[in-house]
Amino acid sequence: MPPVPHMTSPADPGFWRSPLRGPWLTSVLGVVLLLGITVLFVTGLLSYAAYNPNLSPVNDKTPDKGLLGFYLFDWPTDPHWLYRLNQGLHVTVGITLIPVLLAKLWSVIPKLFALPPARSVGHALERVSLLLLVGGALFEFVTGVLNVQLEYLFPGSFYPLHFYGAWVFFGAFAAHVVLRLPQVVRVLREEGWRERLRDPRPEPADEGGLVAPGAAEPTVSRRGALGMVGAGSALLLVTTVGQNFDGPLRRTALFAPHGGGDPGSGPNGFQINKTAAKVGIERQDTGELWRLVVSGPRGGEDVRLSREDLLQLSLHSAALPIACVEGWSTSDQWWRGVRLRDLAALAGFDEDPPGVLVESLQRRGAFRKAALRDNQVRDPRSLLALQVNGEDLSPDHGYPARIIVPAAPGVLNTKWVSRLTFGEL
Repeated sequence: MPPVPHMTSPADPGFWRSPLRGPWLTSVLGVVLLLGITVLFVTGLLSYAAYNPNLSPVNDKTPDKGLLGFYLFDWPTDPHWLYRLNQGLHVTVGITLIPVLLAKLWSVIPKLFALPPARSVGHALERVSLLLLVGGALFEFVTGVLNVQLEYLFPGSFYPLHFYGAWVFFGAFAAHVVLRLPQVVRVLREEGWRERLRDPRPEPADEGGLVAPGAAEPTVSRRGALGMVGAGSALLLVTTVGQNFDGPLRRTALFAPHGGGDPGSGPNGFQINKTAAKVGIERQDTGELWRLVVSGPRGGEDVRLSREDLLQLSLHSAALPIACVEGWSTSDQWWRGVRLRDLAALAGFDEDPPGVLVESLQRRGAFRKAALRDNQVRDPRSLLALQVNGEDLSPDHGYPARIIVPAAPGVLNTKWVSRLTFGEL
């Protein structure tokens, strides 16, 4: 074994002695992240589009998005499980990738301390992109996990922070891929997968400075190291993915949010996020004096409907899930209520109903108002729901009335509805 260089600081190559570090290990982890982060970025952009942020200013949580919103489109209502699949995939993949991300950062940590910080203009640009890449990755994963856990420790709203952070991170990530993908392909092609995995010796010295010049004796093989990373990801997967299902499997989602706690059993016994008490709903707000106000064109007369009035209208049923930005979702629940397009007709829109502004009784929390597009209003499955699974809504599920729309994020399925204003978005 060559003599170990004198170690002075993390900037000294001899400070890092693991025999596992090298281009091969970094390349393997990079390929996994290339696939996973691409999935995260695409599903994240789709999740943002699902909020219909162009319905400004009601749903627009990032008013200065400018060119970054070039891709936005009218979110569809088919298939009805679209948002459930997209957001479940986004959150589950993100959490599962955490051990891979940490392992990748560990594999390249000597480069973060390398001196001089810039040997040329090109090298300086690469270091800046690396700083944005590492910082952006940590920022996106940390804010994402905090949001999933309903812990809003960061300043400002989650939506613009995560949205702008995603573009900064992915821009640096794309630049890094362009610069490093040829090397990754070359390393994996020359050294293979199985051969290097079985070889206990350190990798040959590389120009990038990842291979330790005086490597210590190995305490774990490459196979063992990748196995630990894979086991960590598998553990996070099995303790997260259950949030997308009802029944016993949901209890395995130890790292997933549990919202308002145990929803109980019976027809209303499925996942909730915020209880009536948490958002300031009091009993008298939803009692006999409650009225739904339906408004139409300016100058038109408001229609005021009690819950009994709504029950006398034509009622329809739809089997739809609830899916939340935090990643949890329910299976299809049977909702029964009045079609939104029929309520639009009461407001004077007998044909081609427009979008609607929905207002809630809730006093605290975000999305006390939410806007729905005309395609969402026109869908026959879009309801002002009064009942679920054959029983009146519980207070925590939005009694006396709530919105349910196919493929919409949970926060747009407004609970404790007080007013519907059609045609002024």
